[in-house]
Amino acid sequence: MSEQPFEMIAKTFQGLEEVLAAELTALGANDIQIGRRMVSFSGDKEMMYKANFCLRTAIRILKPIKHFTAQDADEVYEQIKAIHWEDYLSVDNSFAIDAVVFSEEFRHSKFVSYRIKDAIVDYFREKTGKRPNVRINKPDVLLNIHIAENNCTLSLDSSGESLHRRGYRQEAVEAPLNEVLAAGMILMTGWHGECDLIDPMCGSGTIPIEAALIARNIAPGVFRKEFAFEKWPDFDRDLFDEIYNDDSQEREFTHKIYGYDNNPKANTIAMHNIKAAGVSKDVVLKLQPFQQFEQPKEKSIIITNPPYGERISSNDLLGLYEMIGERLKHAFTGNTAWILSYRDECFDKIGLKATKRIPLLNGALDCEFRQYEIFDGKYKDFRAEGEELSKEPKDFKEHRPAAPRKDFKPRERHSFNEGERKDFKPRERKDFQPREKKEFKSDRKPRSGESYPERKRREKYQ
Repeated sequence: MSEQPFEMIAKTFQGLEEVLAAELTALGANDIQIGRRMVSFSGDKEMMYKANFCLRTAIRILKPIKHFTAQDADEVYEQIKAIHWEDYLSVDNSFAIDAVVFSEEFRHSKFVSYRIKDAIVDYFREKTGKRPNVRINKPDVLLNIHIAENNCTLSLDSSGESLHRRGYRQEAVEAPLNEVLAAGMILMTGWHGECDLIDPMCGSGTIPIEAALIARNIAPGVFRKEFAFEKWPDFDRDLFDEIYNDDSQEREFTHKIYGYDNNPKANTIAMHNIKAAGVSKDVVLKLQPFQQFEQPKEKSIIITNPPYGERISSNDLLGLYEMIGERLKHAFTGNTAWILSYRDECFDKIGLKATKRIPLLNGALDCEFRQYEIFDGKYKDFRAEGEELSKEPKDFKEHRPAAPRKDFKPRERHSFNEGERKDFKPRERKDFQPREKKEFKSDRKPRSGESYPERKRREKYQ
């Protein structure tokens, strides 16, 4: 009997919802709906495994097991206790609860967690005389409760540790760019490896590494040692080994990614991280300040995240952005640059007109991701030749459903509250097809938990 599709929720950062929806469409998910900081979809167990393993802009993948309404914590207790908990854990398992609450009725998320814990413990104690243990770190089963006013959703967390923790980062500079945000920024530009990519202030190397993984279409999940669903009673190890060991979608990358920084410590850290990710042959690192940036010989794109002024003085910060604008105007003509920052006065110092502005949240900071087309010569000469500044990155028109295309409904950011959704209508929707059982034959070894480069080296010499 074929497995029935079930509902799932992919959590993400504010501003990346449409990029995540496009990723899910490419992955073959169905019933895609965009909400605030989340995208819901449906699929089978294979889709859940692939979502965890392949998605670059998801933080975690949740599997809802109950939707209900409650007016107070006592009603939550009764609803949770009514669940047939033997389907999800046993008295020998440990569990933990992550509560996300946006409600006037439920003001304390910890109290909600306590009541849910009580309901589960009381359920088992009354039935068996024993109880499962609560463990905060690495529990066997991680539960997520989301409450928006009086609407409650209880889910199993299939990811465990946040998916931004890829597993390749050996060290980090202070306040490193989140891997999920870095991947989302790259995908927003439409770049998939068609030309050289440059990050002139790369820090610990997050943007260059994520760019290399995108260019080669290497799934970010290959670096992780484990996912939460591997501890579930219905975990299909053969199916997951098949997904893990399938590198048929990986591709060649004929260009280069360049990462520069003026900090020797950051350069060393980036080198270690790039080596751990197994992309050393694709990424060229150099200890070089942006002031020395020279016109690249090949067609290139810049994607970078300069300092915001948290650790340098205001005068130095504004001078830095003025220098960035000067270098772009004189040493990056004919190319496109994308810059993430959050201070208008910094963007003003760049001295260039942005052709695209995308709101993004970097941690607690309301930032903007701005595109700059650096044309050669005067703008009126540029227009006289029949050219114009693109208001949407060319390649991203095919990948970003936020664009006002007839095949998509543009997202109205202001109309969503936490937990609300809207339909996402991708181009070429596919009907859900149950996975066909087939015999999988491969000479590759099953997943053993080693790093991606270790696995590659092992396979090469076998």
